[in-house]
Amino acid sequence: MPLVVVGISVLVLLFLMTRLKLNGLVALLLVAVGVALVQGIPSAEIGDVLGEGVGDQIGDTLLVIGLGAMLGRVMGDSGAAQRIASRLIGAFGPRYVQVAMVITAMLIGVTMFYEVAFVIIVPVAFTIVRVTRKNLLWVGLPMSIALSTMHSFLPPHPGPTAVAATFHASVGHTLLYGLFFAVPIGAGIALVWPRLPFIRRMDPTIPQGLVTEKVFEDDEMPGMGWSLFVSLVPIVLIAGAAVADMSVSDDKNPVLHAVDFIGSPPIALLLTLCLAMWAFGPRIGRSLEEVSASCVSAAKSMAMILLVIGAGGAYKGVLVEGGIADYIKDFTDGWNISPIILAWLIAAILRIALGSATVAVVTAAGVVAPLVAGNGVHPELMVLAVSCGSIAFSHVNDPGFWMFKEYFNLSVLDAIKARTTYTTVLAILGLGGVLAVEHALDALAI
Repeated sequence: MPLVVVGISVLVLLFLMTRLKLNGLVALLLVAVGVALVQGIPSAEIGDVLGEGVGDQIGDTLLVIGLGAMLGRVMGDSGAAQRIASRLIGAFGPRYVQVAMVITAMLIGVTMFYEVAFVIIVPVAFTIVRVTRKNLLWVGLPMSIALSTMHSFLPPHPGPTAVAATFHASVGHTLLYGLFFAVPIGAGIALVWPRLPFIRRMDPTIPQGLVTEKVFEDDEMPGMGWSLFVSLVPIVLIAGAAVADMSVSDDKNPVLHAVDFIGSPPIALLLTLCLAMWAFGPRIGRSLEEVSASCVSAAKSMAMILLVIGAGGAYKGVLVEGGIADYIKDFTDGWNISPIILAWLIAAILRIALGSATVAVVTAAGVVAPLVAGNGVHPELMVLAVSCGSIAFSHVNDPGFWMFKEYFNLSVLDAIKARTTYTTVLAILGLGGVLAVEHALDALAI
């Protein structure tokens, strides 16, 4: 049974990494090969499947994470990140720094991918931790939870936007309905989770090389204007492209093409990095050699993180190639329950088995799409149902899990305790939010 294979592979991976202390890259690749053999993938093709899995994952994240890390280190070494962190602390106070992180993450996360927004905001979180001496998860976990909520629940993110077309749903209405429950649920969990006893017992350190150890005096830091301007440039470019895509229907519009070009995450981050290298380099008396050294330091620190994320993609790749998605599709065929609950369940099962939120939402949508016609269910709610289900139970077969683990310098078990739990609760409460919106719409006869 394919689901048993998935379960055993997860247990083996945990054993290799927790008991044998095997490196995450090696452990993931060994387990991926084992799953490929058990699932009947021809041995001659396993290498290609692993390579494609790594390539698909790294292809999506390498430039974003690499450029984001360099940008964060340049801002950190110049004092710009500390300037922003100090202003946030001054505005909200050390007591409410979590509220500041949640608000920032939600505003940025509405239109930006989790990975992109994460690498832009995390240097500020690291700096706040270093300045205030607070626990890393106390500051960073609310940010991650808020970003996960925005990315997984709402368009224009890839999963919800892709299935909106499948269900012939309005992207605008899906976003409007989703905001009603995504914001309170995401903010609530973001503020509660760091206070749970099992989270408070964790005290990870900031990964070396991703943030400067120097504490700047006020006159050593760039002004708030430049610091904030540079940090907002990628947000404005990427968000602007997302809004333009939603607003302009003419695919041949040359202005839209130009906006899409400069608003693609790699290009936006590259342009911002070039701006930062000047603004926090020669403009304030730092040589380009010093700025380049900051970039090199960040790249070295990211090497193992990227390798582990890529290996997570290889593991996910063999699960997909092994036909587990097709098995789950056949297994759930004919279940006689509410279409909204069925959509959520199928997406959640696929997420647990495969790790890929995108595969989960697209496959689940394909299974339940025929149920929408003629049953009176709002297609926008079906989009939200599969989107909420796709965030459930992020664990070792999810490359995003490894990004979370490595950036917050956690053990595998601690990452499961922190991320797997919050993603599962988000998914369950999200389903409740969808059902509540359905009840409200029915009551209003919309």
